[in-house]
Amino acid sequence: MSKRKSIASSFGMLSNLPPDPQIPNDDKVEKPTDSARRIPAGVVGATQRTLTEIREERDRLLSEAEKGQHILTLDPNDIDPSPFRDRLPDDGSEAFEAFKKSLLEEGQKTPISVRRHPENEHRYQVAFGHRRWKALKELGLKIEAKLGEFSDRDLVVAQGIENSERQDLSWIEKALFSAEMESAGIKAKDIRTALSVDDAQLSKFRLVVRTIPTSIIEKIGRAPGVGRPRWLELSEMVKSKAHQTALEKTLSADKVLGLPSDQRFLVALNTLKNASSMPTGRNDKVERDLASIGKVTFGKRDIRIVIGVKHADGFKQFVETELEGLRVRYLKSVENK
Repeated sequence: MSKRKSIASSFGMLSNLPPDPQIPNDDKVEKPTDSARRIPAGVVGATQRTLTEIREERDRLLSEAEKGQHILTLDPNDIDPSPFRDRLPDDGSEAFEAFKKSLLEEGQKTPISVRRHPENEHRYQVAFGHRRWKALKELGLKIEAKLGEFSDRDLVVAQGIENSERQDLSWIEKALFSAEMESAGIKAKDIRTALSVDDAQLSKFRLVVRTIPTSIIEKIGRAPGVGRPRWLELSEMVKSKAHQTALEKTLSADKVLGLPSDQRFLVALNTLKNASSMPTGRNDKVERDLASIGKVTFGKRDIRIVIGVKHADGFKQFVETELEGLRVRYLKSVENK
């Protein structure tokens, strides 16, 4: 097998990009009306531009992966995953165990792509091939890899391309991945390219992740059968600290932890549906803890930060110093959308 064919096969069928990889399973059950079938020309144009951007990124990253002159044989323990988490723990391991078995019996046919660790020259980070790296690491086998020069932006776009080809990221995993990228300073336009989504979908990702605490999402898990509508429904029902506390308590129960992820989501949804007597908080405000420092309350038209006495003066000075920088960063994020 030629080197070009080996690298290309690591991307699967990237030349045949799925038309709508961001649409979750339960979105597809809704039959479009006649008016929904009439897609505005502007939407078509935007979609075409998005696909063009993805194909350009694909071609550039393929070219980068091809630059290596030879294949390195590495110890998987010297390789770290991408710093941008895009997956939650999986309930089922049958498919992965079958994949490991095939690697054990047939060997690694396609090299992964790595970059040098930005903080340790003796270590590497995965750009393409996370699943192969994890499987070979668990098998205790050496791994073949091509070394490339990938920026953080390249890394997240590469992960997005890899996941779009496999089509197995759940909707909430994409939402968390977008939050990971955003917190690392990745531009909105690059996040859209990495996930193959538009502005509307990215806004929905932000809404859900900012409304439902990450700890609760992690307790629910991947929920592969749950798409955008039900996650939005759940986020609309989390209206106070009391709701969050109820979810944390329910999802921590042993009998719930033993359920598949999709069922844990339904338990969470039913918990809030049965919580009509819980206080919703004034003006539907949502609180977030700031660990030992204090708390922040997000309202529809205001944000209130309450800081404990110990950190009050220091935090005040910190905010005054950082305020102009935050304003500039915010405006830049708006311009990049």
